[in-house]
Amino acid sequence: MAGRFLLAFAGLALVGAAALQATPPGSVNQAAILDDGLPRSLSEYGFFADGGAQVPGKGVTPYRLNTPLYSDGAEKLRFVYVPNGQKVLAEGEGLLRLPVGSALIKTFAFQEGGKRRLIETRVLLHRADGWLALPYQWNEEQTEARLVVAGARLPVTTPSGEQISYRIPNKNQCKECHGLDGAVTPIGPKSRNLSREWLEGMVEAGHLDAVPEGADLIPLWENRERASVEAAARGYLEVNCAHCHQPGATASNSGLDLRWEQHDPMAIGIMKRPVAAGRGAGGLEFGIVPGKPDESILAFRMESIEPGVAMPELGKGTVDPDGVDIVRRWIGQMPH
Repeated sequence: MAGRFLLAFAGLALVGAAALQATPPGSVNQAAILDDGLPRSLSEYGFFADGGAQVPGKGVTPYRLNTPLYSDGAEKLRFVYVPNGQKVLAEGEGLLRLPVGSALIKTFAFQEGGKRRLIETRVLLHRADGWLALPYQWNEEQTEARLVVAGARLPVTTPSGEQISYRIPNKNQCKECHGLDGAVTPIGPKSRNLSREWLEGMVEAGHLDAVPEGADLIPLWENRERASVEAAARGYLEVNCAHCHQPGATASNSGLDLRWEQHDPMAIGIMKRPVAAGRGAGGLEFGIVPGKPDESILAFRMESIEPGVAMPELGKGTVDPDGVDIVRRWIGQMPH
């Protein structure tokens, strides 16, 4: 699998007894995924042949999103594990359906002193009773990541040179972004935000049932200038905002629905008044005012890092200038 797929190489419960058993080198410890316990170290899963170098183990496949979530400029390395003999089911352009026993793994890293510094790895485990999200913090030696149920804060230098206090979310905060209709659910691997080439490779490897018609719709972020401004902006909002701003999610009471498939102007904020006016609205009247990004609450909140104003509320300590730029241009070109 060439091209964009290769770019991807880029109260605490005790662990269940089965998960404590030695994992053969290069093998994923299925018990660690499925048991009721919370593995205390990332290595217990066996996801990586070399964790510090982020080399995936047997059965673990790297992937990337066409347009990724902005997290203070962090580099993200994404992997998916599907149990041997099981298949992922594609449902149109939406979220891939991973079988029980699967896992999604995402590592956050920053470049410091010319070297990659691993900060945290978040795992989503598909157990029999649903999905479980757990955060793991990497040690200074970059040899192991330990479970941090309560989360953590640590100093980080972003690619733009800003010094920030980086937040590793606690176990409950994971639900704020991954919560839908009261359950934890994946939000990233949707067919529309995955390359057709990668999906075809998954089919060839026997990990996916079919390549859906709705694959690869969201533009590749680094090639966004070749796409329409609307597609690039809507793709950005889908990835960065829609996991909360959609029916059944944590910000559904806002009345905003920023999913890619939503086309109702009022639902995506055009000339929509906020449900509860406050300082988060910045004295502005509407979510989006066509042709006028300076009068649009959406742009105002994206440009802020002030608590209670900034959007997204979690996972962001800096403003994403590229994201703000594409959304402002989209609003600015709307007929008015």
